[in-house]
Amino acid sequence: MKLSEAVTRNELRDLSQSSNLKGAALVAGNLALLGGAFAMAALFPNPLTIALAIVLIAGRQLGLSIILHETAHGTLFEVKRINQLVGKWVAQGLIDVPLDGYRDYHLKHHQNAGTPDDPDIPLVKGYPAAPASMRRKLTRDLTGQTAMKEFAFSLKNATWATKTPVLVAHGVLFATLALAGAAWTYALWWVARIFLLPAFMRIRIIGEHGVATNVLSPDPRDNTHTTVPRWWERLTVAPNNVSYHLEHHMFAAVPSYNLPKLHRLLSERGYYAGRNCVTVGYPKVMKAAIRAPETAAA
Repeated sequence: MKLSEAVTRNELRDLSQSSNLKGAALVAGNLALLGGAFAMAALFPNPLTIALAIVLIAGRQLGLSIILHETAHGTLFEVKRINQLVGKWVAQGLIDVPLDGYRDYHLKHHQNAGTPDDPDIPLVKGYPAAPASMRRKLTRDLTGQTAMKEFAFSLKNATWATKTPVLVAHGVLFATLALAGAAWTYALWWVARIFLLPAFMRIRIIGEHGVATNVLSPDPRDNTHTTVPRWWERLTVAPNNVSYHLEHHMFAAVPSYNLPKLHRLLSERGYYAGRNCVTVGYPKVMKAAIRAPETAAA
């Protein structure tokens, strides 16, 4: 089946329409969940609520990276300047990833997906991985080793232009928590960032391209993968519809809040029939990403 037979031009036009209201709702929802996690830990401090808060904060840190991704594509809001402002002063500011640099890198990924020139190939060439290899990767993530490398890279390339939004955003975050009488909860941000976010990011990347059937195929159904998430996965490794990655690669102009509808259209009309490009839930994704040592990539 041709892609043009599965979705019409008019449907694509409607799905590609950005909405200031939907974009604002998505950003507000992420910030509300982040605030709720801090509030839960502050109001009911005990090991369980603090641990849960850290998990939720890491999920929203990943959510903010997806907001950065959407603003880099210019799809989150109808107005270009709003995309730039939110991307720079909210997403870039809180997660410390420069919007402009990320945009340049990420667009190369889209332009070269399915070819050896894809800059993301090094991130997924190790999958499927041997069990021992996967354990080592996740151990590095969960012990902070991955985060330390990321911080070193960030500092190496730091400029006042890239770090000013970070200082402003984190100043606002800390001041807000301090005014609420919960300054200590700011530490939870860094616990989540150092010890949990790298693992969430790895699982997300595995679900996007790590379990794709052939990352060097020109067909997106081969080089990219979609994971249909459960509700708890939306709170952790798959925020803001990021897991509908195959649909995003086919139609990058479609905002993330419209990707589930696009996925349903393509699925119901048989465009994915006979293809191993969609998985329900991340446990199956991780199982597919692990192979016996004698057959797995090192």
